Amino acid sequence: MYAGVILGLGNPGPQYEHTRHNCGFDTLDFLLSCAASEGSVYAKPGSKFTCLLWDVDCPMLKGRWLVAKPLTFMNESGRCAMPLLAWHKLPPEKLIVIHDELDIPVGEVRFKYGGGNAGHNGLKSITACLGTNNFYRLRIGIDKPRQKQNVIDWVLGRPKGEEADILARTQEASLDVLESFVTKGLESAVALARTFKPPLQD
Repeated sequence: MYAGVILGLGNPGPQYEHTRHNCGFDTLDFLLSCAASEGSVYAKPGSKFTCLLWDVDCPMLKGRWLVAKPLTFMNESGRCAMPLLAWHKLPPEKLIVIHDELDIPVGEVRFKYGGGNAGHNGLKSITACLGTNNFYRLRIGIDKPRQKQNVIDWVLGRPKGEEADILARTQEASLDVLESFVTKGLESAVALARTFKPPLQD
């Protein structure tokens, strides 16, 4: 019935809105907005999966998808992913996780299947709960702090000015990558993601 699950990562609550760590949530919001204008978006009960949940059907995604925001904190994201996939009888290979990435420059995006978690607590939780790292990741660069700033303060901070504009533009790039993946496959999505180079200069 469903082509798969698209899971945006972030922390719930107004104190975390639009922080760097919540760019998965922000990208998911942009996806839902675009899907509503081009196809259909229906809210579904998500309490049993500890998430906000939508049924999305739009031309860009070539079919129906479950789109979810966990209501757990980031380090317990697997508590949403595992039951959501199990209930709908979908394997981990049908999961796409959208998340922030410290090891990628601000605003750049990457797409990959499997691999390590690069210290990301949300991915660690999902991998532990699913018992596998065989799922897709749409990685949105937020860069590491350039000063001797605590990494936690950095990821929980809100981007401003040019950085905020660049991150907002990555939302469009991210949807292009998703469309490339569902229409042309993994290699195409990986290649397309690497072509997006935001003009952010010191």
